[in-house]
Parts: sequence; structure tokens; C-alpha cells
Amino acid sequence: MRALFVFLILILPIRHVVAFEIRGQLQPGGLVHVQLEPGSSARLNGKQLSVSRDGLLVFGFGRDASVDQVLEIREPNGSTKKQKLTLQKRNYKVQKIHGLPKNKVIPPIVQIKRISSERQLIRRARNKQTNRRDFLEGFSWPTRGRISGVFGSQRVLNGVPRSPHYGVDIAAPIGTAVRAASSGIISLAHEDMFFTGKTILVNHGFGVSTIYVHLSEITVRVGQRVEKGQLVGRVGMTGRATGPHLHWGLSWGQVKLDPQLIVSPMDN
Repeated sequence: MRALFVFLILILPIRHVVAFEIRGQLQPGGLVHVQLEPGSSARLNGKQLSVSRDGLLVFGFGRDASVDQVLEIREPNGSTKKQKLTLQKRNYKVQKIHGLPKNKVIPPIVQIKRISSERQLIRRARNKQTNRRDFLEGFSWPTRGRISGVFGSQRVLNGVPRSPHYGVDIAAPIGTAVRAASSGIISLAHEDMFFTGKTILVNHGFGVSTIYVHLSEITVRVGQRVEKGQLVGRVGMTGRATGPHLHWGLSWGQVKLDPQLIVSPMDN
């Protein structure tokens, strides 16, 4: 698992020094967690963050996050300190994909309601909050194959610029096993979504979730507990796909992150 360890020393009133450690990747797409003093609260760029009773803080940086971030910690004794975080700047590729059916690039009007409903299902699944800490055990690749798409790349579909790619695509034969990247609870298992086809989402706790898209088969059900490495489905090309592959995504709440930052380089 890739990890960037940053040690920050906050100097408070004389003879009162508190140290804490940020674990994760300080760059757009990165997921980080911090162990604070129990009873602390935190804000990132003025936005309130959720901190567990024992001081665990988890957050992430979206694709277009500013390189300049401000983390503000308020301790149980009322002391407040601000720490500037400087993210590593990223440059994203432009990915051109041709040959998609026209109705998958520009959906028919009759499908708009369905698409909106399915997006809400995914949104609600990502919003489910639990105090589970499965993500702390780390992540592994859900399947093996050629990396055919990367996080953050600008998608140009049939010559039309579209939304960036929020995940990593792994090309593999139909039927290849797809396994849970980390332990968690199945929050979504849908057999037929317009864009993503057979889709599952695993909740790993504290707003951290992974999504598995374009499957040919789903082998789990909503509410089921899965262990890291457990079979959850098989590679397919359902939904909007030009070939068999797994789209694997990582999120913190509604903030989409880069899955490749939480795993070691793939050994094929």
C-alpha cells in the first residue's frame, strides 16, 4: 500500500506541545487519516469534518483540489491551531474513446429519469456512515489485468469532451474474478444500471467506499459482510463499455478519489 507519512508538530502555549501524524497521500485524489486527541474537532478549509469519539479523522482530496489546504484542529481544552497543507500538484491525461453507441454518449431523453434515479442510488450508498474501520487494514487490487484507464483523465467520447474519469479501468477477460479490495459491507448491488451495468459498492467505514462497475456477474447481496479478497463478482462489459474490463472507484463520501494511490503497483 502506498502511503505518505507527514509529521506535524503543533506548538501550543508554553510547555504544551501536541504531535499528530497524517497518513495517506497529500495530493489530489488522496485519502488520508489522522489520529487526534479524543474529543477534538476539525475543519478543512473552513468545512466541518467528522471526528470519532476517540479522535480518528478521515478525509480526502478531490481531483481538482487546490494545492493549498488549511486543516484546523480544536482540542478538548479549547486550543485551536491551523496547519497549512501543500498538496503535490498533478497533471491528468486526455483519453479519447471512439466507437461508443450514440445513446451511451448522449443518452436518449426517455432514459434521463432512469439515469437520475440510479445516480441517487449510488449517492445514497456512498452517504451511508458507519464507524467501521475496515479501510485501516489496507487495500489490494480487486482483479489483475492491463490498466486501460486512469483516475482524473479527461474523457473525450466519440469526439465529445465529457466528465473526467473517476476511477481506474482494468482490462481483463469476461468472467475474471473480482474481489473486495478491503473488508466491508455491501451497500449497493444493482443488476442493470444504464451507464455502469451490473454494479456493487462496498462500504469500508467512515465514509470510505469502493465501487465495482461493468460486472458480468454479482455474487453478493446488499447488507452482506465481505472480507478483503472475497469474491464479489466477475469482470464484464455491461452498461457503457467498449470491451471487457473492471472500473474500480474509490470515494470518501461524495468525493471521488484515486484507487491507485491506496495500492502497491500491480504485478502482472
